[in-house]
Amino acid sequence: MPYWRLSSFYFFHFAALGALVPFWGLYLRDLGFTPLAIGELMAILMGTKIVAPNLWGWLADYTNAHLFLVRVGSLLALLAFFGIFAVNGFWGIALVMTLFSFFWQASLPQIEAVTFYHLGPRIRRYATIRLWGSIGYILTVLALGVAVERIGTGVVPGSVLLLYAGIWLSTLTIPGPRRPPPDQSSGALFDRLKKPEIVAFLAACFLMQASHGAFYVFYSIYLTEAGYAGALIGMLLAWGVVMEVLVFWRMPRLLERFGARRVLLTSLGLAGLRWLLTGGFAESPAIQLLAQTLHAATFGAFHATAIYLVHRYFGGRTQGRGQALYSSLSFGAGGAVGSLVSGMLWSGVGGAFAFFLSIPVAGLGWLVVWGWVDKERRF
Repeated sequence: MPYWRLSSFYFFHFAALGALVPFWGLYLRDLGFTPLAIGELMAILMGTKIVAPNLWGWLADYTNAHLFLVRVGSLLALLAFFGIFAVNGFWGIALVMTLFSFFWQASLPQIEAVTFYHLGPRIRRYATIRLWGSIGYILTVLALGVAVERIGTGVVPGSVLLLYAGIWLSTLTIPGPRRPPPDQSSGALFDRLKKPEIVAFLAACFLMQASHGAFYVFYSIYLTEAGYAGALIGMLLAWGVVMEVLVFWRMPRLLERFGARRVLLTSLGLAGLRWLLTGGFAESPAIQLLAQTLHAATFGAFHATAIYLVHRYFGGRTQGRGQALYSSLSFGAGGAVGSLVSGMLWSGVGGAFAFFLSIPVAGLGWLVVWGWVDKERRF
């Protein structure tokens, strides 16, 4: 198994995410955009996940060319991002963000399929590969947190460009996967979507990511307005992902001991607590540190368990489209809705209320999992 070559893709992909999610909003604010406009622009990053992964997932499953499409998408994302240095104004930036995000977002679900093909029966080792993405995220938010404080947000676009180059170069080192089992028909995807458990699982993923909308778009701005320095914001973000790394490292054991259902329920429950602490105690670095510790559950444990369930629900030739569907409905549709709603709330009633509204969204996800997901299986 090409452990390090697969891990390098995750490292650079999530390092780029670590530059975009916490700091792109600050960059846009310094360009003069309002909170509503920032929410709309950041929703593009989420919204392209609704279309791009499904389109590329269908093409990958049809052609069995997952890795080739990952390489093409990564190169086109890199080339498209150059446009950010040539445009001004809302619509110019929106167009460039749509282009580079469309290609960038399409690659991850297909690399997930490639990774599982290489893992074969060792699927519980997925988390030990994925944790390198978290390490890339940590290093980026720490470095950029210091750079933004000392130099300004103008350093963000160049950093993203370098990381996109790293993504593309890493794809060139990954060997092609073996072919999926021939007994899985491409039409089986629609049959699986008729099962209430799978529909409920995807709905819960949508709700979990929608509850993260205010955090992904406005957390850095929220702390900046509360008087936090850029380096401290970077450290808080990095701390959350350090906790995520520890969870990824222990996920095989956690899933074996508690089962997917319990992990999902616990993660959604802790999400509600996280948004309460985040929205209610902005002035307390200690409580923000505690809230960020819960990232281990709300993203780390939840995502690793969700990826395991996607692999179980969508096997063989539906694997690429199954991963794409999970990505598009959760990080895509859920993230876009969360970004848009939080942008509207931020301009109207303030940041704290946007985080408080995230609590019942996560709670609804908890009820969906409790009612339908994985009720008959422990693992």
